[in-house]
Amino acid sequence: MARLSCRRRLALLAAALLAGPPLAAANDASDNSANPQAVKEVLSGKRATANAAWWGFDADDATGALQQAIDSGAKKVVVPNMGTDWIVKPIRLAGDQELVLEDGVVIAAMRGEFRGGGDMLFTAADISNLNIRGAGATLRMHKQDYMVGPVLKKLGWHRWYGQYEKAEWRMTLGIRGCTNVEVTGLTLEDSGGDGIYVDGGSQQDHSRNIRINNVVCDNHYRQGISVISVDGLLVEECTFKNTWGTPPSSGVDIEPDSPKQKVKNIVFRNCRFEDNYGDGIEIFLSHQTAESDDVSILFDNCHVSSRRGSGIRVTKIVDDGPKGLIEFRDCTVENTQAYGIKVQDKSAGSARVKFVRCTLRNVAVNQQYNGLSVPIWLHPYRPNRVERFGGIDFIDCHVEDNRDRPAVAVSDNRRQLSMHDITGAIAVKNPHGVTQSLGLPLRGVTLGVIAAEP
Repeated sequence: MARLSCRRRLALLAAALLAGPPLAAANDASDNSANPQAVKEVLSGKRATANAAWWGFDADDATGALQQAIDSGAKKVVVPNMGTDWIVKPIRLAGDQELVLEDGVVIAAMRGEFRGGGDMLFTAADISNLNIRGAGATLRMHKQDYMVGPVLKKLGWHRWYGQYEKAEWRMTLGIRGCTNVEVTGLTLEDSGGDGIYVDGGSQQDHSRNIRINNVVCDNHYRQGISVISVDGLLVEECTFKNTWGTPPSSGVDIEPDSPKQKVKNIVFRNCRFEDNYGDGIEIFLSHQTAESDDVSILFDNCHVSSRRGSGIRVTKIVDDGPKGLIEFRDCTVENTQAYGIKVQDKSAGSARVKFVRCTLRNVAVNQQYNGLSVPIWLHPYRPNRVERFGGIDFIDCHVEDNRDRPAVAVSDNRRQLSMHDITGAIAVKNPHGVTQSLGLPLRGVTLGVIAAEP
């Protein structure tokens, strides 16, 4: 083989240097250094996978790098673990994209930002086909700043955190009017509103086909998750805990704001609702009417405890309310300060409520809560909207209690009110005996309590 001349060797070396890094390195999405050439290739469509650090990671403000990577059109965007938090202002997510947060990644709200009452850390609005994966990753806000700020402002303090206005909508993740969204593995912490918020958007009045798997929502200000309008929501193996700040402070609150909104095909399976200051599970359908779509909600094999509120509360399904079915199947409620189950203002003619093989254990431990404390409370609170209270089934349910009180009681605010179509049997284990206190005229009521087998 002929030897290259010195001049030829120098020319080849110069060409190699001008061409940039070796091909293997240029194609390596795990390279976390700024890489303008890789960015160009992503923007031109030559690369389907992008590393957000290629846009230049800034430890003080990573908003630009992360937002540009999301906006790049890449089918997959990887957020690498840089050994320090990705500190960002509000981020808007994109459709037709997989967003992967590496193990140990923390995306944190920038302190002093998020002054708008509705500023969210991550917002997905009017998009389709988004998959967020983040086993071992965290989205974190600063709830205490948003809570303390309005107090300090009123006192005349002028530090930056005193400039926050009081609000309850600074969510960690907002999903609005989206279709085909999957969220897996994340921990969401310390928002100024809800951990997750699911609603309609500007193009459709509900979200569709939303899946949330192995997610933890911890220490949020208003709810762990709020469900406002959706057709097709599957939540599996998730935990919603330690919610406190402003009412309702529930683990989950399913509460549409208008008759046109939808709460359809909703399933929570193998989820935990732990130590929330409000109710573990709250379903509030006051704004739904007979013209609304039928509701379909299932809680399957879920575990509920509560720091101050009830375990499960279903309320405001009135005479002109929606049809459909709300079912709790194989759920366990234990260690609640207030009622294990509370059904309030439930019309016999509206959506049916079923409790199937549910167990209540050590519930309603605060005897003074609302002047009445029993494991299961049926409560026609505003009987002017409910002429016939009922439409409830208890199928093979169990109560374990050691207090001298009824397992089931009814509060009557209007004596002419009657109970209709309440069925089932509840097996009770109580050393003081087995009793119930219905206290109203009964019409088609076969509900009874029996002594549980030893």
